[in-house]
Amino acid sequence: MTQQEGVQLAVHGMNCAACVRHVENALKAIEGVDQAFVNLATAKAYVTLAPHARVAHTTLIQAIQKKGFEAQLLNESNELNAPAENQKALAKEAQQKKQAFLLALILTLPVFISDMGSHLIAPFAHWLHQQISPYALGLMQASLATLVMVVPGRDFFLLGFNALWQRQPDMNSLVAVGAGSAWLYSMVALFAPFLLPAGANHLYFEAAAVVITLILLGKYLEARAKGQTGEAINQLLRLQSRFARVWRQEQWLDLPIDQIMIGDRILVRAGETIPLDGKILQGQSHVNEAMITGESMPVYKSTEDTVIGGTLNGNGPLEIHVTHLANQSTLATIIRMVESAQATKLPVQNHVDRITAWFVPTVLAIAGAVFIGWAIWGPGLNYAVVNAVAVLIVACPCAMGLAVPTSIMVATGRAAQLGVLFRQGDALQQLASVQLIAFDKTGTLTLAQPVVQDLFFNEGIDATQTLSHIASLQQHSEHPIATALVNAAQAKSLPLSAPSQFHTHTGLGVSAQVEQHHYYLGSAALMAQQGLQPSAAQKNQFEQLAEQGKTVIYVARDQDIIGVIAIMDAIRPEAAAAIQQLHQLGIKTAMITGDHILTAHHVANALSIDVVYAQTQPGDKAQIIKQLQANYGTVAFVGDGINDAPALAQADVGIAVGAGTDVAIESANVVLLNNDLGTTSAAVRLSQATLRNIKQNLFWAFAYNIALIPLAAGLLLWLTGHVFSPVYSALAMAFSSVFVVTNALRLKRLRVNPS
Repeated sequence: MTQQEGVQLAVHGMNCAACVRHVENALKAIEGVDQAFVNLATAKAYVTLAPHARVAHTTLIQAIQKKGFEAQLLNESNELNAPAENQKALAKEAQQKKQAFLLALILTLPVFISDMGSHLIAPFAHWLHQQISPYALGLMQASLATLVMVVPGRDFFLLGFNALWQRQPDMNSLVAVGAGSAWLYSMVALFAPFLLPAGANHLYFEAAAVVITLILLGKYLEARAKGQTGEAINQLLRLQSRFARVWRQEQWLDLPIDQIMIGDRILVRAGETIPLDGKILQGQSHVNEAMITGESMPVYKSTEDTVIGGTLNGNGPLEIHVTHLANQSTLATIIRMVESAQATKLPVQNHVDRITAWFVPTVLAIAGAVFIGWAIWGPGLNYAVVNAVAVLIVACPCAMGLAVPTSIMVATGRAAQLGVLFRQGDALQQLASVQLIAFDKTGTLTLAQPVVQDLFFNEGIDATQTLSHIASLQQHSEHPIATALVNAAQAKSLPLSAPSQFHTHTGLGVSAQVEQHHYYLGSAALMAQQGLQPSAAQKNQFEQLAEQGKTVIYVARDQDIIGVIAIMDAIRPEAAAAIQQLHQLGIKTAMITGDHILTAHHVANALSIDVVYAQTQPGDKAQIIKQLQANYGTVAFVGDGINDAPALAQADVGIAVGAGTDVAIESANVVLLNNDLGTTSAAVRLSQATLRNIKQNLFWAFAYNIALIPLAAGLLLWLTGHVFSPVYSALAMAFSSVFVVTNALRLKRLRVNPS
């Protein structure tokens, strides 16, 4: 196995934070496992192996199975289908829970009506006791309650007592001990009342049956709600076509996606979904990419343009050269990124894990103490049983395990719909606390489509020939300035020559030999480095153009500065609004650029940017981010180029715009798919909303336990004279889990654009 190899496993049967901890501990105990993280919401285990470790996948699966859960290896062949399979599993689980609940309800209703009805309605009690003896009634209740426990409720007891046997109690253990204690006490009271103190032979079959029924209801509602948390990923999966029309054997054939090879030619008719990533060979159309990038307007595509699998072809047929297979496509990459973010354990989750590690044993100890205390000092043994059972049921930690991962799961899916990919889930938490966002200028705040605006050459210089030479020098460069110069020459149909002795002066400019002349193109610093000084007129011209927001470069030929060229890169239309939205969130902004200070300040003033760093070297950006972190705290950086990678990595949160280089994207924590800077503020708003949602979930997961355990232990009886019934405990437990999941689902409807 390779160093730090990651293994993903689908795990079924988990239902609380304690289950998660058991699986994690089982995996971590295996020699060679470096880290293990289990996500309750996605039902997955993520395992990282130590360097050079050799651990068989079957070893991991067997360790999970020994804890009473089912596991399956996820690999390249099935990992993209895993969300859909998980959705099917959740749907199946919800159906099974529904059937179990309905069966339990049918069996429980006679027990509940015969017991509670006779307590609450005196005429009904009189009529019932005329029809059936108390002993026969007890036998009926015992039979039905037992059926509830051994048929629809059997998993609670099988899993719960197994966890107790392994000295790792979980939610099932609390239910099993609680409901089982009420049932056992009632059986003794019914069949051997002489073993109990006088007056203590009360029956609690209805408590045992109703507790199981209500918990099954909660589990059914929870499973149904959890099925909606992964809907965003499943929407992405549904974008993937199953077939493509490919040119084979001198004809068009409809073949399954997995039979399509790189280099194949496929045909996509108007109105059809583009099946795979590729490049257009023939045709033109408007392509709707909203489902991938969040961009609402269709994008015009023609020959040589790239298209993304899963997007919708508009009004014209397209012949496409396939460039990526289905499992390597943009869509597959997005799904993997979203799942990777969901697999991340946020820092706040570590605090939850530490609490849940001791929570269940503590609850068992409290319940034991409550039983002993009421048995010794209470009015009767039956009070001890009821209060102890109420404590066990009310404290089930289901909601604790769901509080964080469900919010992350829904939020990352919602983010993908908005065109935001969180490559690491912890970026969700970090972005929420960002105090300053720094932007690269070219290609981020601007369109990276510069055009030559002004050419000023000394008297006697042939401007046409000079432009031809300059474009020849730059023809093989991908820098935006180089592109602008080449485009300007091509617009005039000027011939291009092959340059020699080409040299890049990092952050300053370039130089090369073209025909009989040696040229330097770049900043005043490059000219000074070569011992060249601009004339007063040239310097004045340079500054006037820079003050207009243009990027200005000097042109030197054969040791003489012969002129200046001004290039204009338009500011993105949405940039000003995006900066304003960040300011409304209380976030300061900065711009880092290699442009002259006058050009930089012109752009910064137009966008109301707070801090400006101009005339910077590419290698300076990471150091500038460090300085901003020291001055402002948590800093995010938005960039798109290769020279942005160090700054993206240095920032607390690196944000790469989607059209940027692979290097920039790989260095970032967050990727904006649609190149819309407004998505930056959307990402911040979403992260802040997610953190609020997590805090709300944690409050409800923990606070109700803190509040209700004392009431269940007997405080309510002491204050009001009424017992806190285990039935109330079951209702509270079910409510907390369902609330946590449904609260997380609110993020699906989150509107991140300020109104």
